[in-house]
Amino acid sequence: MILRRAFSSALCLGEWSTAISSFTRNSSVLATKHGSGSVIARPLSGFCHYRSNNKGEQKEKRNKGLTVQAVRCYARPIRKKQDFPSQLADLPPSLLKKEYAGIQCANQTDDLVKKLLTLELASHKEKLKIKTEQMIDMVRRNPTDNGSTEVQVATLTVNIRNLQEHLHKHPKDKSNKRRMLMAIDRRKKLLKYLRRTRYDLFENVCKQLGITYTFPLEYYRKATRRWAAKKALCIKVFNEVRKQRLAERLRQKEAEAVKQESAAKEESPV
Repeated sequence: MILRRAFSSALCLGEWSTAISSFTRNSSVLATKHGSGSVIARPLSGFCHYRSNNKGEQKEKRNKGLTVQAVRCYARPIRKKQDFPSQLADLPPSLLKKEYAGIQCANQTDDLVKKLLTLELASHKEKLKIKTEQMIDMVRRNPTDNGSTEVQVATLTVNIRNLQEHLHKHPKDKSNKRRMLMAIDRRKKLLKYLRRTRYDLFENVCKQLGITYTFPLEYYRKATRRWAAKKALCIKVFNEVRKQRLAERLRQKEAEAVKQESAAKEESPV
């Protein structure tokens, strides 16, 4: 009777493992002696509570027999960002700030004052000023040059590299990304002008500042049937117009030649 109930419930619910586990848990018998050594086996009352009205208890009992599979390839691997090289790494901490560079007694003070005057405790903005001056000194034409094309390229290069370092840490900063792209376009135009006018200065600027100039891509358009037909029509129209203009020029030349002949005949004595 116990086996019949267990397997019938398993067929109804489709949970063989649950039925077998519940059967092994509830099929322990109570052996009681009756009369002359006879044993009566009775199941425990726990099996009859398998279909109890408590839904939480039924769910818990069903989940016990389910097989749990390990989840694979669902979590994204954590990729560590590579260290972005900073352009301020070559600035020594013992270098004086821009406003204290011309003071002679700055190096003769105590250590605490030196820390305040040097780049050891300087802000990022102050370090950028010194880096900009160093880059400008590499390409300026004379000590008073502050607005030439080379100086503008050096200033934009420092700004672009600073924004690249910032966007490597904060890639979702859209406003600074827009500023960086605008600075790159401005520098590209200046380099293009410098390359067209003074090629020697262009090579020197790229070499001193470490800029790799890439040529713009050629115009490319996917060749389709409609585009090919339109191009063939345009070429045909151009050739026809050129033929008509050439014929018109020939007629004009012939007319001028006839006029000149008639004028020569009138002027010649009879």
